[in-house]
Amino acid sequence: MKIIECIPNFSEGANQETLAKIAHAIKSTENVKLLHQDSGKAANRTVFTYAGEMEAVFEATYRAIQVATETIDMQTQKGEHPRIGACDVCPFVPISGITMDELITKVQAFAEKVSKELGVPIFLYEESAKSATRRNLAKHRVGGYEALEKRMADKKWLPDFGKFNPKTGGTVMGARNFLVAYNINLNTKDAAIAQEIAYDLRELGRPMGKDNGKTIYQPGLLKKVKAIGWYIEDFGIAQVSINLTDYKTTSLYDVFETAKQLAAKHGVEVTGSELIGLLPKEALVKTGKQYAQQEDWTEKEYISLAEDHLGLAELFPFDPNLRILEYVMNA
Repeated sequence: MKIIECIPNFSEGANQETLAKIAHAIKSTENVKLLHQDSGKAANRTVFTYAGEMEAVFEATYRAIQVATETIDMQTQKGEHPRIGACDVCPFVPISGITMDELITKVQAFAEKVSKELGVPIFLYEESAKSATRRNLAKHRVGGYEALEKRMADKKWLPDFGKFNPKTGGTVMGARNFLVAYNINLNTKDAAIAQEIAYDLRELGRPMGKDNGKTIYQPGLLKKVKAIGWYIEDFGIAQVSINLTDYKTTSLYDVFETAKQLAAKHGVEVTGSELIGLLPKEALVKTGKQYAQQEDWTEKEYISLAEDHLGLAELFPFDPNLRILEYVMNA
């Protein structure tokens, strides 16, 4: 059986009726399991994580996007999180029985179907991107929803499928490997400090000016890290919001400890962190081993150590049985 995971991000974090309809669209699809739902009111965003038989996952995703196109109006939507559409980004991850190349082909056909039948412009990214310049999610979000119509009209950033839809905005879709969404908490409300830390932390680095209209960057410290800084009213703190695109190259330990060093330079402290959605077991075990500096502990001991050092329970209770992909899949 071909098993895949989907982690769509919807630009709604407060309207419980809308979120319930999206969740029902997913849960009511046979051979699909909704693994996790993570909402943020200030970000005005909800991440759903589900997995199952490949064609069933595509069907659940179609139904979920259909609900979003009917209930979310991007002409009035506001939130802290960067976004260009009602279903802002929709990644698919191969789990078992399917190669990345096969999934790329399936995602492309699905993207074309969604665009044609639901009227949503689709931008392919990551492994599905048709050019290297379109792999990075951030490039699709330049200027946010507010700039999308002009970027498309000027032919600066055309979708792979469809045309501009003012109500739905656009969706960035593609096949990719595991991504860990992770926020680091600071003992300040100053979003500018969080952004300064993000500049130095992320692989892209810090914008240094323009050359012939193109932004020049000074590379950051960590590979496979994307980051921005923001203030989250829900918690009354600034955060460094991170997408860790390859935890095997750069671990949670590397990100957290480097952020602590950078924060100290700005006179603030890292107080803890939070995970968004699910993550592979290996990501926490590896981090636990880096903190323990020994190899004879049990899996649960490494995970517990990682949880404590990263402060994963600072904002919400952290239960590994509900947040580790393998544990949830096997439950």
